[in-house]
Amino acid sequence: MARALAEAGVDAVYSFAGRTESPVAQPLPVRVGGFGGVGGLAAYLKAEAITHVIDATHPFAAQMSRNAMEACAEAGVPLIALEREPWQAGPGDGWTHVPDLAGAVAALGEAPRRVFLAIGRQNLDAFAGALQHHYLLRLVDAPTGPLPLPRADAVIARGPFTVEGDRALLTDHRIDVIVAKNAGGAGAEAKLVAARELGLPVILIDRPVLPRRRVARTVAEVMAWLTG
Repeated sequence: MARALAEAGVDAVYSFAGRTESPVAQPLPVRVGGFGGVGGLAAYLKAEAITHVIDATHPFAAQMSRNAMEACAEAGVPLIALEREPWQAGPGDGWTHVPDLAGAVAALGEAPRRVFLAIGRQNLDAFAGALQHHYLLRLVDAPTGPLPLPRADAVIARGPFTVEGDRALLTDHRIDVIVAKNAGGAGAEAKLVAARELGLPVILIDRPVLPRRRVARTVAEVMAWLTG
């Protein structure tokens, strides 16, 4: 999205939350950090004379998406969400859909398992009540302090990932089950393909439900909205 805006010469700014130590470089001016809630974001939109907002946050960044919708309504600025299609199970997939993190913890059961916990670092605390399992974590940044899961191994890596690499990761760590968020897109889908090939079950956390909003599935749709 940022590349398309830059190539089209659109006057735009790219906003990072600031949770990743070394974010991928972008071809647009960048701001980092929060806005101070709905009011702060609305004030920013007005002060910077923003005319359009593209919500390209992660599908599970629900609070930011809600804030953006409310702030745009307050500031009178149109908003569109660029949202990847969720993953859909196919032949050979053994997926269990759960509504939230608590559902994923419950779906793991009581018997100890070796779990590839592919949910990022923000929600690890949700699994602190299920310490009978051994967890494999894949994180973008190395942890700066103790993890809330004492029986865990952390792999530091940034996607996109390959099926070959994820198949080797799952095999080397003797993983029994994968827990993942239904983020969609190609960058992190490799683990699901590898799970299918290895016959491993997947516990997939459904996306949070958001209020109705304008949604685009492709960059081209967003560019058409901007110029229409």
